Amino acid sequence: MKILYIDCPAGISGDMFVAALIDAGLNPDVLEKELKKLPLKGYRIEIGRERRQAIEGTRFKVKTTERHPHRKFSDIKKLLTESTLHRDVKEKSLEMFRTLAEAEAKVHGIAPEDVEFHEVGAVDSIVDIVAACIGMRELSPDRVYGSKVPTGSGWVNTMHGLLPIPTPATLELLKGIPLASTTIEKELTTPTGALILKTFVDEFGPIPEMTPERTGYGIGGWRLKEIPNILRIVMGTTDEQKDALIVMETNMDDASPQLCGYLMDRLLKEGALDVFFTPIMMKKNRPATLLTVLAERKKKDHLMELIFRESTSIGIRYYPVERRCLERRIERVDTPYGSIRVKVALLGGRCVNIQPEYEDCKKIATRNSVPLKTVMEEARRVALSVVEG
Repeated sequence: MKILYIDCPAGISGDMFVAALIDAGLNPDVLEKELKKLPLKGYRIEIGRERRQAIEGTRFKVKTTERHPHRKFSDIKKLLTESTLHRDVKEKSLEMFRTLAEAEAKVHGIAPEDVEFHEVGAVDSIVDIVAACIGMRELSPDRVYGSKVPTGSGWVNTMHGLLPIPTPATLELLKGIPLASTTIEKELTTPTGALILKTFVDEFGPIPEMTPERTGYGIGGWRLKEIPNILRIVMGTTDEQKDALIVMETNMDDASPQLCGYLMDRLLKEGALDVFFTPIMMKKNRPATLLTVLAERKKKDHLMELIFRESTSIGIRYYPVERRCLERRIERVDTPYGSIRVKVALLGGRCVNIQPEYEDCKKIATRNSVPLKTVMEEARRVALSVVEG
């Protein structure tokens, strides 16, 4: 499993993150070629080497060559939609700007559609965000970890006037992310940097168990006396595919089956990895239902709010768990009944389980008027011969 660790000793900004990705192996030619698919003019990119105290790394700068207007979320959405960027990059970039719009809307007490981006709507920030999405797609880590984040302190001049550091929007984006204390009076973590952490990091904490293979140092614009203004990325691998997850549970003795079914659908749609119900007996000998939800830790607050809104629960238990998964891949096999996708599970490179995709088998069984189990057995037999052959 490929792991990427974001180490933020001096905070994070969009340009520092992109610079660190380049330093860790992202091909700058590929990045610039992909960025040209964005219909955005009036800027040029500068990539070079710089030093902060004793550490040398990559500096990524977006230089604007003409004045640009402020943009609303709808403007940026149109810009991204009309681009020829890869679909994954479009979707992730849109997700990031939508998240930012929601944070700004909450701070200013307006609707997300009415948010007018100032600093983050500028050309350099748009390029930073899209470049970050391109870079993460190119490097494609399986899991991303991040360190605690120093925000800096003091005040910063913005289009909204003088604001405390971290700015209200940055602090909104950093909810649920552990912060590191610092007395440095600079804006170390920008809204774009906070947005990158919120979007890509699966878990925050110390560097995980891994075998380091590449490191990248992104150089920031500040020349700090206290520490080097750098962002470090460490890329490596681990043999075990372990996920750090969270389990949420609640007992419900007054929830109807219709309510439970709807709640399950909503939870799965909003990112829960698994949802199931267990019949239990509660106090006063009341039959009840135990709801159990398995999810990534970063989705805890969102899914808890959903449970409270859509169920009769007034309290939820939660605790961290680890899950180890086998390596998996999807194969497509040709059977006498038609083409079927099968999920192949591997342990140490060897196949230990083959499971035909139910929906494919159901459609083919119906179309050919043969028993479902016959189609599934044939798909498994063909897949086994392909994998072992």
